Amino acid sequence: MEPFIEMGTIKDVEPWAQLRAALWPHHPIEDHRAELGRAFLSESGEAVAFIARNAANEAVAFAEATLRHDYVNGCSSSPVLFLEGIYVRPVDRRKGIARLLCKAVADWGKSLGCIEFGSDALLENSASHALHTALGFEETQRVVFFRKPL
Repeated sequence: MEPFIEMGTIKDVEPWAQLRAALWPHHPIEDHRAELGRAFLSESGEAVAFIARNAANEAVAFAEATLRHDYVNGCSSSPVLFLEGIYVRPVDRRKGIARLLCKAVADWGKSLGCIEFGSDALLENSASHALHTALGFEETQRVVFFRKPL
């Protein structure tokens, strides 16, 4: 059975936060819960999240996206639909779930007039690079950021 994809809602906060913690383990679970309420469950219309559920109705994956009005590397339009995060539980990978999630995100962005879909990944995250390529993204540039305290 194909996974069911739906927009993330308040009822999804706990399993969604757990999936986020698996993707971004350097943040405490409380921070993930707070971010969901602040960014993705607000009425701003600038962010969306989709949750994938299996036949047992378990949340197995998510994708989060925002509309970015600032410059997005490699893009020339505004706003740009930007994939902020995507995660599929390891046991549920290679089943087309990430593709379904990205399609849902892309459809949302197109409905708002977006013509470009941006994303990023850490330089050393070759698994994410491979996923992005498989999903039809093309690499536009590699960047190293610098900082100097004042």
